[in-house]
Amino acid sequence: MDFSESTELTMLRDAVAGLAGRYGHEYFTTQAKTGGNTRELWAAAGEAGYLGVAVPAEYGGGGGGIQELTVVCEEFATAGCPMLLMVVSPAICATVIARGGTAEQKSHWLPRFADGSVTMAFAITEPDAGSNSHKITTTARRDGSDWLLSGRKYYISGVDEADAVLVVGRTEDAATGRLAPALFIVPTDAPGFEYRPIPMEITSPEKQFTVFMDDVRLPADALVGGAEYAGAGLAGLFAGLNPERITVAAYAAGIGRYALAKAAAYARDRSVWGTPIGAHQAIAHPLAAAKVQIELSRLMMYKAAWLYDNGMDADCAEAANMAKYSAAEAAIGAVDAAIQSHGGNGMATEYGLATLWGGVRAARIAPVSREMVLNFVAQHSLGLPKSY
Repeated sequence: MDFSESTELTMLRDAVAGLAGRYGHEYFTTQAKTGGNTRELWAAAGEAGYLGVAVPAEYGGGGGGIQELTVVCEEFATAGCPMLLMVVSPAICATVIARGGTAEQKSHWLPRFADGSVTMAFAITEPDAGSNSHKITTTARRDGSDWLLSGRKYYISGVDEADAVLVVGRTEDAATGRLAPALFIVPTDAPGFEYRPIPMEITSPEKQFTVFMDDVRLPADALVGGAEYAGAGLAGLFAGLNPERITVAAYAAGIGRYALAKAAAYARDRSVWGTPIGAHQAIAHPLAAAKVQIELSRLMMYKAAWLYDNGMDADCAEAANMAKYSAAEAAIGAVDAAIQSHGGNGMATEYGLATLWGGVRAARIAPVSREMVLNFVAQHSLGLPKSY
């Protein structure tokens, strides 16, 4: 068992940290507060090849896996630029298409995922379904060779910056009449596709939206995997959900690392009564405890990424859920300890910490809530009866 990071991963980590550090948290929050976006940073990451590290090499990507993409997501967050679109577009959408798309879908989309010239949002959540994906009502019906897609989604990240949305819906099985999961690629400029922003108390340039689809006409090849894949969308969906949880863990762990670095620097330099405040255990111990939790979550995060890349999907599901849970909890603790170590300055704009709170708190809720992760672990890891 080797826990050392490969030379290639370390080089990638250093290079990504260097690029993201040239932008930093001030850039990120300025874009958020002025209604801007991070397209400049996204383009730079795409040009450097970082957005495509997990895209197969034959499509112009780096040929790596979720381990490499996790490094990218974590280092951007550690630099103060936690970008949800890195979770949504490369981790979920590109992975789903790489695993389950037709040859034509792969050749059309993957090269553009690889260089960052396309961004794709992901839409699964519905107002009346909550965490129960079996209650999704967005439905596609045949109209000649086309599909007509109708439904509503909400809390969908970055639709305003996306070229297309990967929509989780249902199709009717011709033989049984039952509705089966299916994934559709929907251009954001398609007639009948509309979206409205949801006002949020999170400091991020990446906005949340409610999406409305009213008989959106799609060609036959909008169905991921093609016609023969209709009704088998659940496998395609799960191809993207484990990477989503792993990269959300990276998002959270990176924010935690950023907060702790800020707090440690402040505690070393801030002096009261002739000694640095970091010399006092009341300051040092909460930060040290937070560091322990962040590093433990990172171990599970990279274990989950390794399992995914090695095709161990069942084991990865457990590890990915645990990684997401532990990273979110650790990041909340880290940001809270960092703010507290600054005293009143922790809430001041100048110190760049209070702007992190909404992001880490959201990581406890999304993409799957803390409670649903615990339900999963109780049922699948401990063998307890299903509780819902």
